[in-house]
Amino acid sequence: MNRTRTNDRFPRTRNGSAGAGKGGKRFGAPSRSGAPSRSGAPSRSGGYGRRPAAVQGEFALPETLTPGLPAVEAFADLDMPKQLLAALTAEGVSVPFPIQAATLPNSLAGRDVLGRGRTGSGKTLAFGLALLARTAGQRAEPRQPLGLVLVPTRELAQQVTDALTPYARSLRLRLTTVVGGMSIGKQASALRGGVEVVVATPGRLKDLIDRGDCRLNQVAITVLDEADQMADMGFMPQVTALLNQVRPEGQRMLFSATLDRNVDLLVRRYLTDPVVHSVDPSAGAVTTMEHHLLYVHGADKHQTTTEIAAREGRVIMFLDTKHAVDKLTTHLLNSGVRAAALHGGKSQPQRTRTLTQFKTGHVTVLVATNVAARGIHVDNLDLVVNVDPPSDHKDYLHRGGRTARAGESGIVVTLVTPNQRRDMTRLMSDAGINPQTTQVRSGEEALSRITGAQAPSGIPVVIKAPVVERPKRSTASSRGRRSRTAQQRRTGQAPRGAGQGQSAFNAAA
Repeated sequence: MNRTRTNDRFPRTRNGSAGAGKGGKRFGAPSRSGAPSRSGAPSRSGGYGRRPAAVQGEFALPETLTPGLPAVEAFADLDMPKQLLAALTAEGVSVPFPIQAATLPNSLAGRDVLGRGRTGSGKTLAFGLALLARTAGQRAEPRQPLGLVLVPTRELAQQVTDALTPYARSLRLRLTTVVGGMSIGKQASALRGGVEVVVATPGRLKDLIDRGDCRLNQVAITVLDEADQMADMGFMPQVTALLNQVRPEGQRMLFSATLDRNVDLLVRRYLTDPVVHSVDPSAGAVTTMEHHLLYVHGADKHQTTTEIAAREGRVIMFLDTKHAVDKLTTHLLNSGVRAAALHGGKSQPQRTRTLTQFKTGHVTVLVATNVAARGIHVDNLDLVVNVDPPSDHKDYLHRGGRTARAGESGIVVTLVTPNQRRDMTRLMSDAGINPQTTQVRSGEEALSRITGAQAPSGIPVVIKAPVVERPKRSTASSRGRRSRTAQQRRTGQAPRGAGQGQSAFNAAA
């Protein structure tokens, strides 16, 4: 059966052309030899004009050859399905963020897009609304999704899935997440049933393709979210292998908080005359975010950390290793602080449960490795603490990006011992940040003023998983199960499998 390649409502266009030409070649697409295409657009092998790099370590962004459409002031100014506009209103999303206002007119028209914006700037809806709008009205065959979002981590996959689900539902589009650390059988079953949009990390998606449970030959819209981190994590060969399987005439969008030379290959090979938009040249200088370097003595760092953790309100604390995370978490619990650990050594159900407890306030301190540096959105999170300073300015920006999201204010604090000062000065310069520096000691007013630090209660606490009651069943066959659940509630024992439900988190491998 012949399938519609693009949504007629939003035809695929290149350089003002009408879309794909005969035989699946689009006007403006390069030949295999890399020669200029019929429209004169550059080939995927390169040839763009280059701009000077704005930030140290970043590559020169490609020059857009074909002018993009102007930005809009309201979602209503965009040619999107009315169901999608209604869903935005229902979700309380009224005014587009700058990166959404700038890129959506072009992505809805089918242009390739290269978008750079700080964490929390609205990148997910910037690519997600275009993907969903251009897929609306189509129906995927089993195992053959129409849209693909590639992300580097499970946590980011969960955030993307959560953000797009209400909008996909409004258009009756099926969306699933392909994840590591969870049942591959359930994911394969969802793909075999047919889904229009897949959110995936490279490793698990490759596994499902190798099993024959998924094919990418009908994917017309591909999004790379946080491509630089995928490169940093060594996923580039898998990413390029997957991109080589999607429709060659399809639309490509690449969004990230930082862009560096590692993703230059992706831009040159897979984006054709992209509309380039950068919300923030430094990709991290958020005006609503304060940056503090707190100079501490090594012998006092542990107590300083404990007092910051005992503050009112939620805080994420970053450390370098899983062992250090577990050790600090145990100490904080014994000191009376409601803390929980998050790192790659935890099972996926444990990670899911911990994040839920943190978001609901059951846990007030999330002690984490860099696994939590991207893809976690928590409302009213106003403090991030680098207990161990990051070694890379991109890691600093992404750790700090957990606060001051969507226009809110926030504080990023880094504890710096004397032997770390020179490295942190260089890192701040690379990040384009001029932090406030303060010498502090535990118990001092300056520490409390900046972070809200206070003395912990000293009464050990135990974090228990919330008891989840099963819904009542009316059939006679469920009476025995209801009785067991009731008995568990009376004894304080969680029902079997509580907190172990299906997660939409993606694998980081």
